[in-house]
Amino acid sequence: MDRPEGKKAWTVTVGTKGQIVLPKEAREMFDINPGDTLIILGDKQKGMAIPPKAQFSDFFGKVFNR
Repeated sequence: MDRPEGKKAWTVTVGTKGQIVLPKEAREMFDINPGDTLIILGDKQKGMAIPPKAQFSDFFGKVFNR
């Protein structure tokens, strides 16, 4: 199957403590390093998303300026 440029999909396993390990390719793509803080967004109907950390300030600006 051909994927659009820049589009990826990975699977993760949830451990007994509810933790997941992000695949190395995903960590490298999004420059995620040990100790980084990520935000997980959830919508009961649409699912979960982890936006790139570079977009945090833009995201929060849009949310809190409304």
